[in-house]
Amino acid sequence: MSKRVSFLGMGIMGRAMAPHILEAGYELTVYNRNAEKTREIASKGAHVAATPEDAAKSGDVLICMLTGPEALEDVVFGERGLSGADLQGKIIVNMSSVAPAYNLQLASRLEESGAAFVEAPVSGSKKPAEEGNLVILAGGGDKVLEELEPLFLTMGKKVIRCGPVGRGAMMKMAINILLGTFIEGLAEMLNFGEKGGLSRDKLLDVVLAGPLSCDLFRMKEEMLRNEEYPVQFPLKHMAKDLKFAVDTAFENGSTMPTAHTIMQFYRRAVELGFGDDDFTAVGEALR
Repeated sequence: MSKRVSFLGMGIMGRAMAPHILEAGYELTVYNRNAEKTREIASKGAHVAATPEDAAKSGDVLICMLTGPEALEDVVFGERGLSGADLQGKIIVNMSSVAPAYNLQLASRLEESGAAFVEAPVSGSKKPAEEGNLVILAGGGDKVLEELEPLFLTMGKKVIRCGPVGRGAMMKMAINILLGTFIEGLAEMLNFGEKGGLSRDKLLDVVLAGPLSCDLFRMKEEMLRNEEYPVQFPLKHMAKDLKFAVDTAFENGSTMPTAHTIMQFYRRAVELGFGDDDFTAVGEALR
């Protein structure tokens, strides 16, 4: 496949993912609304586009890793957006976390442009992204996904083809329901135990020593013991993704009482000022 890739979005995940593409030998162009965030990767050899339209002209595969639908609308269809360039024969890859319905709509709106559309949200946060250990949840046509697999594997350890467009986003929502539930459940356990006179350290010792221990809890152990939450996956993004999941459940008839409930705690934590912390800080809302 072409070695020309444009990566749009140099947030927490984008800055961790894009360097792997460059290191693998692809010609990389990056774009970010705040150009300051492109400086580090530019110093490593990436080109910097002034606008999304310029990024589209510089790449054959155009990857968007943005905060959500509003940012995508601006980057794709806004002034000097991707759609302002000739997209014939290009591949647009949406790695952002959005609802399945939005990706289906986006694919339909881009159909006349001549570009192929693929979704590829990821399972994993900042640390796996830095290590190139993400799991890529791909949705799209088999032929184009096969073509993209070597590129995806520069950023992740595994590519899972979930089906046609919409299924990758569906998988991302499903995974984040479980992820959000695990951490909120652990936070409830800690809050309950501490209110009953147990120490946080002892509570965590018991969880991590027994059958309830898992990689996720071990990854968050230092945050929970120190009660400090340096961001890997922002809490506000978990709240957003749970809202997407709940909306999707309403559309497809799923019964999700737990997801409805924990969404409220994540939203409350955002209201209390923890939105830019790691989502593990949801326990602060319970307190």
